[in-house]
Amino acid sequence: MTSNTLKSQIRQFYDASSGLWEKVWGEHMHHGYYGPSGREKKGRRQAQIDLIEELLNWGEVKQASQILDVGCGIGGSSLYLAEKFSAQATGITLSPVQASRASARAQEAGLVDKVSFQVADALDMPFTDDSFDFVWSMESGEHMPDKEKFLQECYRVLKPGGIFLMATWCHRPPMPATGPLTADEQQHLGEIYRVYCLPYVISLPEYEGMARNLGFENLRTADWSDAVEPFWDIVIDSALEPAAIVDLLQSGWTTVEAALSLGLMSRGYRRGLVRYGLLCGIKG
Repeated sequence: MTSNTLKSQIRQFYDASSGLWEKVWGEHMHHGYYGPSGREKKGRRQAQIDLIEELLNWGEVKQASQILDVGCGIGGSSLYLAEKFSAQATGITLSPVQASRASARAQEAGLVDKVSFQVADALDMPFTDDSFDFVWSMESGEHMPDKEKFLQECYRVLKPGGIFLMATWCHRPPMPATGPLTADEQQHLGEIYRVYCLPYVISLPEYEGMARNLGFENLRTADWSDAVEPFWDIVIDSALEPAAIVDLLQSGWTTVEAALSLGLMSRGYRRGLVRYGLLCGIKG
């Protein structure tokens, strides 16, 4: 699949599904945080806010003035971070529908002077070098057809001393005890890629190696799979609510298929194949 074909698929997927997602779940299009062991009971939207806060704490992000949200969805993180840090935030997405909705939400929130959104490719960002002191990527790395180029672009647009913080879907690292990915595991991942318009995912140690080679310093990684695993079963429950089903059927087949395939992610976590990886680094 060419990069342009993939970009087109991602754009169409989010153009078609973002309205339904917002209606069922709200503005945050990412996992929730259910405590280190995943056992804390909480409302689904609160869990998503908690994930943002826990990530910021883990990344030791205390302040920011110029923020870039890579893969911004409908602006949930951009608006939240701009307000939290009294900062200027820019969000980029491949989806014109998402960018438009995010801009409307900034207007509703009275933050148009603080937050802006645009359609742009994370592998070729329309920003000069050293533009941002905080680059945030919440579950967008899995969509990148060239992971190294993605990290390279994030590094390029960061100011020296700036922080890069990402959370992304990964697969288990091949370990001596577990060996390389099996044919069955690869088939499972292949289904996830097809349904959610992903080129491929990699392991967290691979991300860390790339980031180190690019010059990121003070690198840290963490696996939060246990903390976010309950999310998918909760999504499945909410997708089966009557109002959601009506909207789902009006959203087109790709969205329906994605909803019917939520169990792929849930089972992927349970078998230890799908992992939730965090990476934080500083531009030297």
